[in-house]
Amino acid sequence: MPFGCLKPGEKKDYNSPTEITDKYDLGQIVKSEEFSEIFRAKDKNTLKMYTCKKFLKKDGRKVRKAAKNEILILKMVKHPNILQLVDVYETRKEYYLFLELATGREVFDWILDQGYYSERDTSNVIRQVMEAVAYLHSLKIVHRNLKLENLVYYNRLKHSKIVISDFHLAKLENGLIKEPCGTPEYLAPEVVGRQRYGQPVDCWALGVIMYILLSGNPPFYDETDDDDYENHDKNLFRKILAGDYEFDSPYWDEISDSAKNLVSRLMEVDQDQRLTAQEAINHEWISGNAASDKNIKENVCAQIEKNFAKAKWKKAVRVTTMMKRLRAPEHQMVAPAAAAAAPPSAPNPAAGAQENPQAPSEASTAPSSTAESNSMSTEAPAVEPAAAAAQPPAEPDLHTPAPEQPDPTSRCNGESLAPLPSDTGEEQSG
Repeated sequence: MPFGCLKPGEKKDYNSPTEITDKYDLGQIVKSEEFSEIFRAKDKNTLKMYTCKKFLKKDGRKVRKAAKNEILILKMVKHPNILQLVDVYETRKEYYLFLELATGREVFDWILDQGYYSERDTSNVIRQVMEAVAYLHSLKIVHRNLKLENLVYYNRLKHSKIVISDFHLAKLENGLIKEPCGTPEYLAPEVVGRQRYGQPVDCWALGVIMYILLSGNPPFYDETDDDDYENHDKNLFRKILAGDYEFDSPYWDEISDSAKNLVSRLMEVDQDQRLTAQEAINHEWISGNAASDKNIKENVCAQIEKNFAKAKWKKAVRVTTMMKRLRAPEHQMVAPAAAAAAPPSAPNPAAGAQENPQAPSEASTAPSSTAESNSMSTEAPAVEPAAAAAQPPAEPDLHTPAPEQPDPTSRCNGESLAPLPSDTGEEQSG
């Protein structure tokens, strides 16, 4: 029986809070993530350290849904490059997830600390992530939020493996998915364009990651005023829809043609033409000897420090901010590639802006729940086809969510059967 589902009349068997504290010592909060708080936890018997994620049920339906979804997905997976779920507890008020603790550094920090960094090093990182993604796809799981911040080294040993974390947006692919979610800079065109999508979105995100690791620059970025968040998002999404990126000089002058070929085939606007994870693993740049051994650290690190380390772009994917919803009012220009790919009855392309790419960490509108005040929400409802057809393609407009109303028709996994509103500009949130 799926986690959280009960038969009519069946009584829920909750864990007592003492069952958790009898086994684990919970430390102070390390950080707040979307919908959850992160702790360090020590097993009292083995003294082994773990990561504990606590979800508060009182924070709403979206929080409960996120917890159930992450538990369901993590119980399915076992792979050396994915942080493993160790223990789960559900009390009357909380969900507790205990996971392996990764003690290594983020990939950014690792690169900056290296004396020598080459395409071959990048290829090794991408290969490990690709293998994990290919495994997830074999289970019909789409991660939906692959980004550099979710890739960490398992420990601080010299040849530590890379592991993928953060599965709260992962989804079982029972048919194509429609709701846009993820981190704006890594969103695939079909997500921005409100088309149905699936596994290829993860491969696009891996292309973005590879582009950054080889050049120190993001492929899609908009130099708008720091406070002009709305125009930044609109311009960013237009570029993604059109696949508008370049292998610009001098950053790509020393990068091999094989690397550029793989990036191009991963960031193919047409998702049907995009490489799968397994095809990417078989590419000569990963499985062969095409990746160059030339030291590219100086150029890459200079760009990383310029674009990421000083906070705006890199910090933006971590900042805590409210969910923003993109609607389609009256005057958006849609990229021809996305428009041609969408069926006649499909919703108008408008991007689900789930976090603000340039917002400083303190930038946030008033939250509608405790969880949202501490986190970035990264899922927005698709525009209903009828509403989209009633007006021409339009510029996205940002709206903050309204408090969630009770949903009497929720599924066992927390998904609503009722259609989400598309004409009020309000998002239901728990």
